[in-house]
Amino acid sequence: MVPMRNEFTTVIERDGEWFVSGSPDIPGANGQGRTFEECRASLGAAIRLILEDHKDSIV
Repeated sequence: MVPMRNEFTTVIERDGEWFVSGSPDIPGANGQGRTFEECRASLGAAIRLILEDHKDSIV
């Protein structure tokens, strides 16, 4: 099996001392972190969990 690489639109904004993120391509995918990198990793983990949860319903 060859792993697939997907690209999704993300929005990362600063909110005080935190960074918050979301993806309009994946409803419900949100992330946060004290640094840009933490926020990006948090969103990536959320997207992976959502896609894993929905993989059986994708035809």
